[in-house]
Amino acid sequence: MPREHYSDLLALISVAEERSFTRAAARLGISQSMLSHTIRELEARLGVRLLTRTTRSVSVTEAGERLLRVVAPRFKDIESELRHVSELSETPAGTLRITATEHAIDTLLWPKLSGILAAYPKIKVELSSDYAFTDIVQGRYDFGVRLGDGLTRDSSAVRIAPDLQFAIVGAPSYFAARAMPASPQDLTNHACINLRLPTRGNLYAWELKQDQSELNVRVDGQLVFNGIYQIVNAALSGYGLAYVPEDLARPHLESGRLLPVMKSWWRTFPGYHLYYSSQRETSRAMQILIEALRYGK
Repeated sequence: MPREHYSDLLALISVAEERSFTRAAARLGISQSMLSHTIRELEARLGVRLLTRTTRSVSVTEAGERLLRVVAPRFKDIESELRHVSELSETPAGTLRITATEHAIDTLLWPKLSGILAAYPKIKVELSSDYAFTDIVQGRYDFGVRLGDGLTRDSSAVRIAPDLQFAIVGAPSYFAARAMPASPQDLTNHACINLRLPTRGNLYAWELKQDQSELNVRVDGQLVFNGIYQIVNAALSGYGLAYVPEDLARPHLESGRLLPVMKSWWRTFPGYHLYYSSQRETSRAMQILIEALRYGK
């Protein structure tokens, strides 16, 4: 195959990994029609179908699998060597993609990242806010940030924050005509503001703990959000009880705009960790980020 056709193989690898022409085209920075044309030309030159397309999915044929088994590892080796060569430069460079919750981004990542960006102008950072337990390899992220109890065993992780307590809170206006709950069972009689988890599409069950007793309580109410800041705002407006990071609620607790509820059941979780694939070599830019965020250094 002539050298000018090597890009066609990269296109095939991208479609095979993404299982989608739309996502692969976005990844390669080309139009979907151009990507489809590239794959059709490659198949025509080889005289064999490499991909099976339906209206909803893309799969690799047996011939495509055979070709990918040979060429994909070699392209990954080339990418790795190019990365190593580029890191011989005196100035660390590259784009770091991070998935994290909005709370982690706002209170932890951004305050430290701003210093990194100023010190290393050739390092770029892309932050994606979500509450899904994202597969960082599949999503092509360099890092993810999650609480320590949510980490998988197949990743490397570095603690970047102290333990995090979650608090149950409600506005004085909410309690104007209601008694404050005294036990987890009482929560079923209250309007509670829910958090939607995107990974499984279900609502987050409040994880409570008192001494050695642990409970996951499913609550109900008029409002469901997919972000913790919106939940705090709704609680401040008197729409119900909220279960949120204590550091977010603290200023409002101190000002009296929110009241603590069932404080003996507030639970403390292992703090945020920065995790990344244990199968991947870390670049200089990645190492700089790890050291800048490392907790207790």
